[in-house]
Amino acid sequence: MGAGRPREFDPDEALDSALDVFWRQGYEGTSMSDLTQAMGIAKPSLYAVFGNKEELFRKALDRYASRRSDLGCSALNEATSRRAVERMLLAFAGVGEDEEAPKGCLMVQGALVCSEASESIRQELCARRAESEAALCRRLEEWKAAGDLPPEADPKDLARYVMSVAQGLSVQAASGATPDDLRRVVAMTLKTWPPV
Repeated sequence: MGAGRPREFDPDEALDSALDVFWRQGYEGTSMSDLTQAMGIAKPSLYAVFGNKEELFRKALDRYASRRSDLGCSALNEATSRRAVERMLLAFAGVGEDEEAPKGCLMVQGALVCSEASESIRQELCARRAESEAALCRRLEEWKAAGDLPPEADPKDLARYVMSVAQGLSVQAASGATPDDLRRVVAMTLKTWPPV
């Protein structure tokens, strides 16, 4: 049996290119021709390696999530809840990141405009955001038990608050807000953080 023709492209690089397009344009705003052009491959190759557009988007989401989870996990390992929240919010705002990278959060941007035909994508993004909120809530419960938050603090409410601000920062970043403007929003948010 023959070995077959070798691939003429690097699947990881092609996936990174697709991720970049989805992040900049959203799921619905990205066409198959946008993807094939950015990835440097023909449609048959895209379908053969990555599946259809929805499957490719899910693979791009996994790639994005693996990169962001490193950042999120390290933030949740901070000694104090306040410092962790500050790092998380700055990350969502894209402050201090590569200037060439798209701004905002793919998990937020991708779901802002979804038609009925893309309902499964919207639900996937909502579920992934809920997982992030639940992880933050669990960590806030640990900080509260360790005395880093006051007894009356509600970890579930705090997690929802932080994620709401984070998502707003993401939208503002994608809309062109300056890093200084975004830092000021983070600073204002931290002024409301429950004192011990």
